[in-house]
Amino acid sequence: MPSPDHTVHHAASTALLTDHYELTMLQAALASGTAHRRSVFELFGRRLPEGRRYGVVAGTGRALDALEAFRFDEATLAVLEDVVDAPTLDYLAAYRFSGDIWGYGEGEAYFAYSPLVVVEATFAEAVVLETVLLSIYNHDSAIASAASRMTLVAGDRPCIEMGSRRTHEEAAVAAARAAYVAGFATTSNLAARQRYGVPTAGTSAHSFTLLHDSEADAFRAQVDSLGRGTTLLVDTYDVAEAVRLGVEIAGPELGAVRLDSGDLGALAREVRAQLDSLGATGTRIVVTSDLDEHAIAALAAAPVDGYGVGTQLVTGSGHPTSGFVYKLVARADDAGVLRPVAKKSVDKISIGGRKYALRRRTPTGVAEAEVIGIGHSPRPDDAPGDMQRDRSLLVPLVRDGEVVGREPLEVARERHVAARAELPAAAQQMSKGEAVIPTLFEGDV
Repeated sequence: MPSPDHTVHHAASTALLTDHYELTMLQAALASGTAHRRSVFELFGRRLPEGRRYGVVAGTGRALDALEAFRFDEATLAVLEDVVDAPTLDYLAAYRFSGDIWGYGEGEAYFAYSPLVVVEATFAEAVVLETVLLSIYNHDSAIASAASRMTLVAGDRPCIEMGSRRTHEEAAVAAARAAYVAGFATTSNLAARQRYGVPTAGTSAHSFTLLHDSEADAFRAQVDSLGRGTTLLVDTYDVAEAVRLGVEIAGPELGAVRLDSGDLGALAREVRAQLDSLGATGTRIVVTSDLDEHAIAALAAAPVDGYGVGTQLVTGSGHPTSGFVYKLVARADDAGVLRPVAKKSVDKISIGGRKYALRRRTPTGVAEAEVIGIGHSPRPDDAPGDMQRDRSLLVPLVRDGEVVGREPLEVARERHVAARAELPAAAQQMSKGEAVIPTLFEGDV
């Protein structure tokens, strides 16, 4: 089994994973002479999804892969011949991102106005990245945010991602990766194993039982092929009879049984008692069937050893997108001085200026605020007094066009565990609520 690593995943060009107007803006800016102005774009959310107490950043590694594949080759340019003019096609043919990108580390918690990605480059280089960055971060962070709530209430019991058949085939791979970042133990998706090294798991479905002349024949075939440690699906016909047959065929070494229907809590208690009475005290009980964080929480007192989660995970458990936007927050004037710019719409306000971000903590290490300011962050280790409790959140991802922030998925998993543990106790509540920490603005914001 390959371990999750930070292999570069070469792919076809990502340059057309964008909106038409990115390129028409580029054409007009090239013609007006403004395309090469130094600019700063920021990817952020104005608020958390309704009712959520915190969000989780995911998709960073995929975004870096997409950036490296953002090239306008001959086939790509051919598609654009009647979209933009010849000078724009010439610019795109030579396009290479040469700027800098900072961002929150993958797995980090985020809140309203957290500058999850800060892109500094020419307007031309940065604007065309808007759609692909938003599509990756909006999807993956929504999945990771849902997954984090599920693994939080699951505690030490492992969660298995198994939602591939409930979403687009490529979204399924991204969802498996994002869920792993937020603490899921395994996925059923083999493409996620191939591309990202996410561990996979799975045994059989009801069709395998129905294929055979009897449930006993199906169990015997599975145990003979996969060993006594396999997981038997026991709710095709009669659960109690299936459990009896499973232990009879595999012995007390039977690895696990899976329940996929009915009152899972009540069934789990009945099955646990039956397994123990048969001497299969080490046989685990795995439950599936349209679980979400609330259903998992409701099963906390049941003798359940693991959860298989599908539809609710890959659809963000009620919030399939994170609501992120990508806005120009600063651009150079005619003298080359970087000036803040901002949208002023009443309900869609953005805040001008290149940002820094800090997680302010109490003396005991509990997060108490998301601090956003303009300019470059003060160094917490040099700051006196309370400022030593500020943890800097932005890390370099791209420098002079070269990716510097790629990291193994295990690092993102560890970061998530630490970031979530740092949050106030209210983060553990699954009911709808406000953000567990406020966003504070410093300086001239």
